[in-house]
Amino acid sequence: MRDKLINILKIAISVGLIAWIFSRVNLAEVGRQLASANLWLVGAALVLYLLAITVNGVKWQLLLRAQGVHVPFRALLEFLFIGFFFNNFLPANVGGDVMRGYGLARYTDRTADAAVSVIVDRIIGLIAYMSTAAVAAIVAVNVTGRADLQQVEWVAVVALLALGLGFAVLLSRRLRALIARVFAWRWLAPLAPLWGKLSDAFNAYRFRYRALALAFGVALVGIACTTFVNWCLSQAMGGLMPLTAIFMFNPLIALVLMIPVSIGGLGVNQTAYPFFYGLAGVPTDHALAVSLLMQAVIILGSLPGGVFWLRGKRGNVSTPTTSSPSKSAARRSR
Repeated sequence: MRDKLINILKIAISVGLIAWIFSRVNLAEVGRQLASANLWLVGAALVLYLLAITVNGVKWQLLLRAQGVHVPFRALLEFLFIGFFFNNFLPANVGGDVMRGYGLARYTDRTADAAVSVIVDRIIGLIAYMSTAAVAAIVAVNVTGRADLQQVEWVAVVALLALGLGFAVLLSRRLRALIARVFAWRWLAPLAPLWGKLSDAFNAYRFRYRALALAFGVALVGIACTTFVNWCLSQAMGGLMPLTAIFMFNPLIALVLMIPVSIGGLGVNQTAYPFFYGLAGVPTDHALAVSLLMQAVIILGSLPGGVFWLRGKRGNVSTPTTSSPSKSAARRSR
């Protein structure tokens, strides 16, 4: 009952946010822009979105190899698409991470390593996002003279520092040992073995600077892809979003969408676009139109994940059986 009430609340929040933002724009103008959108540019945005997912697969594979976990790239892409598909129905992006982590755990039989790889993958991605947002904000404030965006600059820099510090804590053996003491408390003692496994999995990334740096570089490529997704959608309807603004606000919107207050980011996405891009002088109706097209691209781009999930339900997924070479190799690498 509690879960049902929470889901009902999230649906209500999504509907409420959509109704609120729709009441503040000229819906006729939004409809006109959507109807006049250049379909070739929308198609290009969809291709770039699929490319971004593929790039994220490369990043994830690099991080898994740093753990000594070797999984075929095709399987990782399937898990990623399944995660993106379930992002449409589960709260924020966290639900999709759980689904892809679950798929990887079943594939490798290494639950802790799978969970940590997803967490590190997400942290590296967010650090890359905040890095681009901070650089874009610094350029906007100090080069183009947009002093009104100084608050955005500070938010991006503080978020970047917080993420970097949090990641350093997770990689530090001493600090993880201090956290382990918390699980000595009686009511947390049942979770101590789980923390021990997760701590050991995080330990695999200590001194793996080359792998982490490569993953960060690949994450920047993925961010460039998603940035140009938004740019193409804006260009398809008149091009009122400056590229610098997209580099600055795209990461902040991604961060906001991780707050689990809605279903699939609906409502939050449509509210965030007009708010952030309004700071750069983008008309509200154009920002909302871009957010709606972006939502459509996300749904269309994630549909292969639904196919992979249904195939898995029918027993035809590429997940190996216990006797398969891939899983045996994964077990031997432990």
